[in-house]
Amino acid sequence: MEDLQGLLARHNFNFKKQFGQNFLSDGNLLRSIAELSGIDQSTAVVEIGCGAGTLTRVLSEKAGRVIAYEIDRALRPVLAESLRGCENTEVRFADFAKTDLAALERELGAYVVVANLPYYITTPLITRFLDEGKTVRRLVVMVQEEVAERLCAAADTPEYGAITASLALRASAKIVKRVPKTMFYPRPKVDSAVVRIDFSDGRLPVKDVETYRATVRAAFLSRRKTLENNIMNYFCVSRETAQEILHSAGVAERVRGETLSPERLAALSDVIYETLR
Repeated sequence: MEDLQGLLARHNFNFKKQFGQNFLSDGNLLRSIAELSGIDQSTAVVEIGCGAGTLTRVLSEKAGRVIAYEIDRALRPVLAESLRGCENTEVRFADFAKTDLAALERELGAYVVVANLPYYITTPLITRFLDEGKTVRRLVVMVQEEVAERLCAAADTPEYGAITASLALRASAKIVKRVPKTMFYPRPKVDSAVVRIDFSDGRLPVKDVETYRATVRAAFLSRRKTLENNIMNYFCVSRETAQEILHSAGVAERVRGETLSPERLAALSDVIYETLR
């Protein structure tokens, strides 16, 4: 940690709260994250939010190519020092949310994403890869522990939500490491966890992807309401039609959406697709 603090101090770096900056420096932890990402010299890696470059340097030692995105241009001199000699690594100072993902995928082909994510961009970023990613093979993301539990939750638990069910369409998620807040500088208020998300298209077969996504949104439209009411409100159908849909899908009328597993939501979405198309 002293080396990281010294590096930042040499370049008069000041943390910016709006970017959710909490950096890692423990060598064992950084190497563990790189190992858990399953990368080797044949792998292209996209790192989102490279910070001071501590993880970036470890990734560059294992991967064939690393493209690291960083939104804070004040880190330019820090990264110039910390990544000196990393010839296979390119830092792009840009907001990844505004990058052309299709162009990046044409440039890289298959790739793995590694990221230490601030809370406010976790769900939008993962959703973007779910919706737009064509050649992404894996996400290995450090997130708040509470968020990690949601990503990996089972149906009918308090943590289970729309992001869990949406993710299941294309990927499987698993918590692979828990990281206490003491491992970060500056120290955040909560503990974190590393989640590995492996993509596999066709993992959850559905007749229409957009209808599945709409079904998930409907199911979690209001957790206090029954699925019947949510289907009525979201798809603008009568109660009779909503009841017919649920009956055809083998779902009880009074059930709540959060009790249905992704597999049962997929079956429900197929009935909705056939009924409403």
